[in-house]
Amino acid sequence: MPDYDAEADRYDETRGGVPRAAAAAEAVLRLIPPGARTLIDLACGTGLVTERLTRDGLRVYGADASYGMARKAVERVPGKVALADARRLPLPDAAVDAVSAVWLFHLVPFVDEIVAEAARVLRPGGVLIATVDKDAAHDVGSDIDRVLAPHRSSAGAFDRGDRVTAYAAVHGLEPADSTRFTGHGQGGTPRRTAEKLRSGYFTSWFRGGPRAIDTLATELAALPDQDRRRDDPRYRLVSYVRRG
Repeated sequence: MPDYDAEADRYDETRGGVPRAAAAAEAVLRLIPPGARTLIDLACGTGLVTERLTRDGLRVYGADASYGMARKAVERVPGKVALADARRLPLPDAAVDAVSAVWLFHLVPFVDEIVAEAARVLRPGGVLIATVDKDAAHDVGSDIDRVLAPHRSSAGAFDRGDRVTAYAAVHGLEPADSTRFTGHGQGGTPRRTAEKLRSGYFTSWFRGGPRAIDTLATELAALPDQDRRRDDPRYRLVSYVRRG
């Protein structure tokens, strides 16, 4: 997992900035029940999404385990950010109406613990909203993806939708609605994809050794328009309701 303390100052500019954050926030708001009054945004990062989760009557808070990220977030959401592990939130039971986790589950091997904690702090009828299948979303059917296809596998993905749904069921959370949103600025280029491949960036889904990496990098270098971004991914956002 990246060192988010070190990345905090440049995180937004490398992750699609405001357009991607705005699309994510709009999607989260679509899945929050009309009567919800409180939301905690887990792994809120720099607060770029959190500050856009605005709706009349909805109070929004952020939590992040990285001091560097929380420091940035508090500039955007003053007085409403906690330095906290998503597995141990500083909240009593049944304290909030909604919990969001955008671009979190794909990073950590303890998704089940985060889901359990979300279920604990949700009131009956409250919702957990999370992105799932993030790596799969980056396969947009481009020429880059056709080169990489033989070496893709979602078997080990921490945020596989079926896996998250199973965790949710254990903790009394039932599947509800889902939606998708565009990851603006996240479309890959052949040149950048080859660089990421060589640096080990794709370890969550790549299946192959050094020889395969060399072969794929050569094939990627042969593609046209080396610096033209292919289509942006469409991320999947799902919600689970806390049974009463």
